[in-house]
Amino acid sequence: MECKVMVYGEVAVMTPGSPLDAPMSERLTMPKTEVVAYAARLTEFAKRLAGEYNLKLAYHHHLMMVAETFDEISDIFGRTGPETGLLLDTGHAVAGGFDYVRLIERFDDRIVHIHLKDVRGPVIRDVRAGDLSFNAGVRNGMFTVPGDGIVDFGPIARFVRGNGYRGWLVVEAEQDPAFAPPRPAVARAFDHIRDVFAG
Repeated sequence: MECKVMVYGEVAVMTPGSPLDAPMSERLTMPKTEVVAYAARLTEFAKRLAGEYNLKLAYHHHLMMVAETFDEISDIFGRTGPETGLLLDTGHAVAGGFDYVRLIERFDDRIVHIHLKDVRGPVIRDVRAGDLSFNAGVRNGMFTVPGDGIVDFGPIARFVRGNGYRGWLVVEAEQDPAFAPPRPAVARAFDHIRDVFAG
């Protein structure tokens, strides 16, 4: 398929059973003592992907996983080798409590894949206040397509133009298609992102 990257999200440290149905407060975190070894394994994995398959590893920070917060992502990526690429997800950053621009400022040379996802501010606040699960948050509409929430996509356009980024920009919604039919949602997102890049 001529893919250039392989998206990888770590799920090894999660609550037992159905972790994405557990309350957000029950997310398991990686012990600090394991971060160095974990970063070394990620680097080795990235080297093997590149050497054997000519693929760049695109590590996906994600709610309810070992790299949810800016500090967790920074802790891991500060210890990985340059072979380990970062997937920048606008929605997971904002829902994880930080401005995704911080990832661009710190790891601009490591970003190899981008997910464009918006966040509905009132919904994520309700999810956090009610300690709902990730899946409940998705079902309640915490995520949506670009232009339909609180995320500013201007910094993405500036990053792509200024850093020579040539990877994918993948629009994501993670919402119930019965309430948000995909075709019109994606069309709105395309128009919004096109306007952002034209501005």
